[in-house]
Amino acid sequence: MPENIIQRNNVTVRGSDGPVLLYAHGFGCNQNMWDRITPAFSGTHRQVLFDYVGSGQSALSAFDPVRYSRLDGYAQDLLDVCDALDLTRGVTFIGHSVSASIGLLASIARPELFERLVLLGPSPCFLNHPPDYLGGFEREDLEGLLALMDQNYMGWANYLAPVVAGSSGERVAGELSNSFCSTDPLVAKVFARATFFADNRADLARVTRPSLILQHRDDALAPLAVGQYLADHLPDSVLEVLDVSGHCAHMSDPALVIGAMQRYFARPSESEAAQG
Repeated sequence: MPENIIQRNNVTVRGSDGPVLLYAHGFGCNQNMWDRITPAFSGTHRQVLFDYVGSGQSALSAFDPVRYSRLDGYAQDLLDVCDALDLTRGVTFIGHSVSASIGLLASIARPELFERLVLLGPSPCFLNHPPDYLGGFEREDLEGLLALMDQNYMGWANYLAPVVAGSSGERVAGELSNSFCSTDPLVAKVFARATFFADNRADLARVTRPSLILQHRDDALAPLAVGQYLADHLPDSVLEVLDVSGHCAHMSDPALVIGAMQRYFARPSESEAAQG
């Protein structure tokens, strides 16, 4: 009997008409993080949300530590969801943080599926590789973070949440902390290592779909230089820097994200341009 992807990934579909928006959450998060964005597109788009296996309300029993030790495993989740909903083309992907890289990998695997990509707080590599690339972290910093997960998982969650939230306020930090704490620690560590030690810089040139890069002005996880690096190396991309502190503008400053998306969507798409 084929696996029920809809249940496995806790898929939610809002609306039945219009172009498809497919939302993908970041590490330690879940689909509810998009709740401040989706109302703006409820009358014009069919919106699809899901949880990666091991996150949110997905089926924890389906978690495979080998599959999900690399970002390709999460990209396959994304493609599985599209196949389960019979989506074949015209999808606009919206991904936060590590999901930006996951979406890029999915678009390389199945370029015909996607119309365009919206990348919020992306980072193709969190590690510094001087002098050509500064991702923001040294390897020992990230190894220390993973060690803290082993020693004191709740302490790790309560430490990381305010770092990710920045100065956007206690409400966002609290939501992040609750989400981190509700994730199985073993699953979280596998996803953390896949996230923080991935290096997708070489994949950027293989992307053929247009993309909007939404960079936070003051982001401890993805410095401004990372956004500029993506703009320089990602074909057919547009960079917009949001005046936001923290790594989660869709939660702290949703109006800025909505406005940027609407402006980008107003540009003629490739299919529209081809139709004249």
